Amino acid sequence: MNRKFIFLTFLVIFPPFVLFAQYFSTPPLIAHYLQDAPVIESRAAVMIDMATGTLLYSKNPSMGIPPASLTKIMTMHLVLKEIDAGRISLDDVVTITQESWAQSQPRGSSLMFLAPGQTVTLREIMLGMAVPSGNDAAVAAALHIAPSVSEFVNMMNIEARRMGLTFTRFSDTSGVSRRNNTTAEEYAYFASQYITLHPYTLEDFHSVTVFSYPLAANVAPQYQSRPGTITQTNRNNLLYNFPGVDGLKTGYIPASGNNLALTAERDNTRIVLVLLGASSTQVRDVDCTNLLGWAFENFKTVRPRVPVIENARLWKGSEDIVQLNIAASLDFTSPVNRSYNLYYDTVFFEPLIAPLPEGFHAGDLIISDDFGEVNRAPLITASAYERGNFFKRLWHSIVLLFRK
Repeated sequence: MNRKFIFLTFLVIFPPFVLFAQYFSTPPLIAHYLQDAPVIESRAAVMIDMATGTLLYSKNPSMGIPPASLTKIMTMHLVLKEIDAGRISLDDVVTITQESWAQSQPRGSSLMFLAPGQTVTLREIMLGMAVPSGNDAAVAAALHIAPSVSEFVNMMNIEARRMGLTFTRFSDTSGVSRRNNTTAEEYAYFASQYITLHPYTLEDFHSVTVFSYPLAANVAPQYQSRPGTITQTNRNNLLYNFPGVDGLKTGYIPASGNNLALTAERDNTRIVLVLLGASSTQVRDVDCTNLLGWAFENFKTVRPRVPVIENARLWKGSEDIVQLNIAASLDFTSPVNRSYNLYYDTVFFEPLIAPLPEGFHAGDLIISDDFGEVNRAPLITASAYERGNFFKRLWHSIVLLFRK
């Protein structure tokens, strides 16, 4: 009940906020800037400031579109969860079964070129998914964790629900099927969670531009002098021509068009952009370049210092003061020409009268710059506060009566 009260109070205090589905919001500080966003050709897109969850751009955010090879990020996520749990390791040698051979994949598949008799580590399999987008690598990764591909796909869908994705569905590990489905908003939400949980993957996997396989160490001794190495490059073209881009993944099947889950960081601001349904790689790259460029030119993530919060007066309680905590991150998205000089003020919802539960919304911390308010965060009680004795309550009632 207390959380519900805090949420409802938040909505009353912040009526200018535009709620965006269940994932992102646009505060009034930046809302009027969004009308100058670039026009794109792709069917759907969502762009956010990852640190704050602020929506910077949306087009058809709830349109269902197959993710294509963006599916492999969920496959990688489940592998990384198993690694974090200590059940497997990136140094594991992965068994290459007939189901994961390159020649067993659907015609036209992107491939890592797994073949019988090879010796390959899970780290190489992960790179094989991230860089050349190997469908064979996705099958091998799934079978390293689950008894069958179908059981791994079930794990993917369970994880999607657990992460709050209500529309997204998976039917295979690589994204080759048109029965996979997602939306730009849900995939942006998933991508931001993935980066938060596995930040090292951007450097270790998703920003790697070249992948060569098989090497001599991967093949039987009689083939090591001529292992048949194939070198492939990352299909995310913005890794090469947009400074700050360090991930994530491209995808294409005819049913979806060209997709790109993208992230870039500049000056301590990280943007996540998911673009679905471009008619060509050129349209995809132009749309992404225009959106990212506009975002970095106009917005920044501000991370204010956390001030010391003064105690509030408590009436009719066993104690006379209330200790308060800040209930939300102070980070916010600002126009680039605002939020240079920040000022802090506290507002208490007086009178605060005992009893008060722990987590009670007792006031707000307001952050302003030279032009006005830029952000605010709720202040909540650090613990529960009980009523005082009869005489103290009587005396405080008299004092409050005269105060009114």
